[in-house]
Amino acid sequence: MKLSYHGHSIIALENNGSKVLVDPFINGNELTDLDAGEVRTDYIVLTHGHNDHVGDTVDIAKRNNATVIAPVELADYIGSKDIEVVAMNIGGRNEFEFGSVKFVHAFHSSSYTFDDGSGLVYTGMPTGIILEAGDKKIYHAGDTGIFGDMKLISELNGPFDVFFVPIGDNFTMGIDDAVYATDNLVKPGTAVPVHYNTFPPIRQDPQEFKDKLSTDCQVLTAGDEVRI
Repeated sequence: MKLSYHGHSIIALENNGSKVLVDPFINGNELTDLDAGEVRTDYIVLTHGHNDHVGDTVDIAKRNNATVIAPVELADYIGSKDIEVVAMNIGGRNEFEFGSVKFVHAFHSSSYTFDDGSGLVYTGMPTGIILEAGDKKIYHAGDTGIFGDMKLISELNGPFDVFFVPIGDNFTMGIDDAVYATDNLVKPGTAVPVHYNTFPPIRQDPQEFKDKLSTDCQVLTAGDEVRI
């Protein structure tokens, strides 16, 4: 099993011969190493509908004949673009060739804004994602503020080998909340900070996050593989 980070909130997973992308925001993301016109994947998993997470999903899915796994309202919208989708919802778990996906709560918002600015579509509840591949468990928190049920999520579904946690502040948790969530609620094997430095409002120093943690932390640049 291979797990890698690709800037903003993008992660890639390879297992059992299948490739998975989470939140493939590539065009417009200066911190990614990926090329939306060349990336290969079999599945795309989306945490919520904001444009910096849906990103290049439609084009990538069509070019790769990939399946998109998403919360039901977002899946309905993506499916309207003649893309194969698997619609799920919070608390639901499903098995795929690469492993399993379970959607859990996140405290945020979720809508997709049309490229021409003419409006937006409501895309359901925002989510975190639990990925299981082989004997590894991964918790991608999505965009979220801190909330107490992160502890319950961990108790019921963990322990997690890797926790991808937003630290950018302004739109999500900042560093101090992310430290508390990691050390006291989720308690993963290792934490990887995400969703920071892509835009001016979310400028943060990931080393500060690492220095404040008791948990092991891997600060990665785009293209780095997570050590599990």
